[in-house]
Amino acid sequence: MSALSSIHARTCPTVAGALLVGLIALSGCSAAAAPQVRSAAGGFQAAVRAGDLDRACTMLSEDARSAVELTSSRPCRQALADLDLPSSRPAEIEVWGDNAQARWAGGALFLAEFGSGWKITGAGCRPRPNQPYACAVRS
Repeated sequence: MSALSSIHARTCPTVAGALLVGLIALSGCSAAAAPQVRSAAGGFQAAVRAGDLDRACTMLSEDARSAVELTSSRPCRQALADLDLPSSRPAEIEVWGDNAQARWAGGALFLAEFGSGWKITGAGCRPRPNQPYACAVRS
């Protein structure tokens, strides 16, 4: 066995082990964040359902709020009132590090974690075959 083969044989299991530990840690963080994501998504949907659009606007990320205001040339509350946002309760939550998706039949929300907590980065999102989601609100 050459010196290079010997080094390769010793380091590959170490690298693979480190990657495995990292993946396990990341999945643990994702699983731990799911209740917070469900709460943020559910809170946004509840605000939309109740017509509390001022509250819904505070739950959007800064970029999403700016985009909806820029696109409509109106304040966030008025812009959201003009959109046909579904208000279904999230059925499934998926978390990937500091990004997440809350889904229900026929729709989804996208979220990201900020210093102030989980914020909505995409709302009113509907799946399209073989294409990215079409979102009424997106950052």
